[in-house]
Amino acid sequence: MIPKLDVYKERFDINSDDEIKPGLDCIRAALRKVGNPEKGLRVIHVAGTNGKGSTIAYMESILKEHGFSTGVFSSPALVDVHDQIRMNGMPISPEEMDKTFMTMKEAGLSGMLTDFELLTVAAFITFERLSPDYVLLECGMGGSLDSTNVVMPLVSVIPSIALDHVGFLGETIEEVAGHKAGIIKEDTPVVVGPLTNEAMEVIRMKVQETKSELLIYGEAFDLLHGEFIGESFQVSIKERRMKGPHQAINAAIAIEALLHAKISLNEEFVAKGVAAASLPYRFQEINDGVFIDGAHNPAAAKALTETIKSEFPGEKVDFIIGMLKTKDIKNTLDELIPVAASFTFVTFPHPQAASGEELMSSCQYNRKRVTKQIDDTIILSRRNDRKIIVSGSLYLISSLLD
Repeated sequence: MIPKLDVYKERFDINSDDEIKPGLDCIRAALRKVGNPEKGLRVIHVAGTNGKGSTIAYMESILKEHGFSTGVFSSPALVDVHDQIRMNGMPISPEEMDKTFMTMKEAGLSGMLTDFELLTVAAFITFERLSPDYVLLECGMGGSLDSTNVVMPLVSVIPSIALDHVGFLGETIEEVAGHKAGIIKEDTPVVVGPLTNEAMEVIRMKVQETKSELLIYGEAFDLLHGEFIGESFQVSIKERRMKGPHQAINAAIAIEALLHAKISLNEEFVAKGVAAASLPYRFQEINDGVFIDGAHNPAAAKALTETIKSEFPGEKVDFIIGMLKTKDIKNTLDELIPVAASFTFVTFPHPQAASGEELMSSCQYNRKRVTKQIDDTIILSRRNDRKIIVSGSLYLISSLLD
């Protein structure tokens, strides 16, 4: 479900399938029809379970400080389809989307693609036309069979690997890592975060097969106590708007990725870029003591818990949670319990949303309830001195803030 995509499909009489169909044959055929716009782009390709959006936000901000223009393709939509394709931090305009869809209509792409494949082609066409200096490309799901995996990137980036989308990517870390490793290309640098041994073994095998250079957080580069240290570049990072220990790792990965994309970095501009970087719905304070964070799987929930511990030492928080049925609900909630004072569960408008009652039955904490109150009052009013954290799904957050 991509909000407002149907508006353009109907306007230009383009049909696409809303199912997920992993594979690259269809998108490659479609891209040939529009002149392979992806081939002329300077791309940094990012896959992984968590941290993709934050790592891209850091790269985008650092590049901006250096005077470079950027194009970003990301998912899911935060508001609607326009913010999935961004130029210099701004969603593309309806006028630009019209131009792109006209190109796809004239090329005869109707009926060839899934919705996400169609949007991926739209992103490549848009970026070819607007010519950003660098394109930061986020995998939608997995890597090897994701529709974005038709590019030859300057560098491949994998911030993290954990279990998610098990119905498509597999039920073991090794299977998931196999999909993520699919973005690694021949003789191309690969920058990765602190992966588990099982995931790292898969990555190392792929790197050996493709004769690529592997840069691992904690080995080739690091960011500790505000100091980024790489092989040939060091910089002091005094400020970060994006909080939590995991965001220091994402910042370091972003810097290392830009270095291995052969971009000459200035220490002052890097520090400013890291300080200014932000991403909607990532531990974002929207009202006094009210935060939103789209932690939707156990690994992301664990990172959120560590952020709460570091930002509010010794405090417990009230969680408001809504999640999709397709997620690992019990283990995600278990990761939040150490910092929880209470849980409030909600059902939000999405075809795959779990009901508040289903969520509550999966929660192993005694202070919990279900509410039918789904409007902004639930997140904008505090009933006590405790912080409120709204989490579980980006779709929940966007529905509350719409």
